[in-house]
Amino acid sequence: MTTAHIKVKRNGRDIAIECAWVGDLNAKNTMVFLHEGLGSVAMWKDFPHELCTRLGMRGLVYSRYGYGKSTPRPPEERWDPTFMHMEAQNVLPQVLAALKINRPWLFGHSDGASIALIYAATLPQAVPGVIAVAPHVFVEPIAIESIEVARDLYVRSGLREKLSKYHTDVDSAFWGWNDAWLSPEFRDWNVVDALPHIEAPTLAIQGEDDEYGTSEQAETVARETQRGELLLIPNCKHSPHRDQSEIVMDAVENFVRENAE
Repeated sequence: MTTAHIKVKRNGRDIAIECAWVGDLNAKNTMVFLHEGLGSVAMWKDFPHELCTRLGMRGLVYSRYGYGKSTPRPPEERWDPTFMHMEAQNVLPQVLAALKINRPWLFGHSDGASIALIYAATLPQAVPGVIAVAPHVFVEPIAIESIEVARDLYVRSGLREKLSKYHTDVDSAFWGWNDAWLSPEFRDWNVVDALPHIEAPTLAIQGEDDEYGTSEQAETVARETQRGELLLIPNCKHSPHRDQSEIVMDAVENFVRENAE
């Protein structure tokens, strides 16, 4: 996957965002992929290209600030509980404007799913559909416990080395996410009240064995959005597009076909 960089602003600071096009580059419709809390362009691997090729869409994959080959987060910078709102309401609109993307479908995973939902709630007419995979809409003990485990693995085991393949500055990616989620003030983070503002069809997908959240996360998205649908996948953990990729691709293809404009 060949990547390039675009320039946007975050809190008044110029930053470079790593991005890549996949799928049918001449297609009219675009799917934008929003990665998980430790993700990047590279960590998606071939899934976006395969899905977009199947859908006859072009896809945009990008690494958020602090991740992949995008501008790293300075070590002293700490993200507060509004960091996902910052991405959804400030950075993502700039990325779309810079690349002249109008009304994209959004495919978000984990934190990326939360960002997709916040964007769709903020700009209800700006998206034809949202696929929210393993979304977070409130904080559960299971998420905090798993993020604490991830911190221990990063410090004491081989997680840092594993993630370093996907990030130029792996400490920027890991500690930005981990410190934000484990901060005491983040316990009250909640975006459930935003969900009824989402007018676009929304497909919430979650693995039944998700170690970062109970099924109530996806069930809440399906229930509270105006046109929500739910898919719970057995024998599947926090990354359904990796654990059960064919099931996810089939479901997304049906969802997009049924809701095509």
